[in-house]
Amino acid sequence: MDMELSELETKISQLVDAVHQLRSENRLLRQQIAAKTDDVKRLSEKIETAKGRLESVLKQLPEKAV
Repeated sequence: MDMELSELETKISQLVDAVHQLRSENRLLRQQIAAKTDDVKRLSEKIETAKGRLESVLKQLPEKAV
């Protein structure tokens, strides 16, 4: 009986350690997702700015005479 309780205690301890490790990993992954989301937003804004500038330049070009 003591052996079974000891084995159960060991398994529970391992499970608790795994839960802590997974929570830590999950927290890190959430931080990485937030950083990547910010990067995507920043790059999208840069693309929109470049698009607007390009459209402005294209409007200034004379139309091709046919």
